Amino acid sequence: MNELEVYFTSDDEDIQGFRRVLATDPAHAYSEAWWPPGHTIGFEHTFIHEMLEFYSAIKKDRQPSPNFHDGVKCQAVLEAVDRSIAERRWGKISEL
Repeated sequence: MNELEVYFTSDDEDIQGFRRVLATDPAHAYSEAWWPPGHTIGFEHTFIHEMLEFYSAIKKDRQPSPNFHDGVKCQAVLEAVDRSIAERRWGKISEL
């Protein structure tokens, strides 16, 4: 709970990799809306953050992040995984 494993491709290549991010640390963008660090934030709270991002994007006349295009990219990855499992081989996302 309260942890995300993230991978930033914008990092320098020699330090790219997954890292643990605590969503309740004071430096996190959404931390001011929740209780002190170390207290559990549940599954339901992710939907509150999604709505905050969505409404903020509307207010600022910008695309929300993630957006529909990000969802399409994610779906392409999931379909490539399914295909790779079914065919028992490595595959490329571009094969869709």
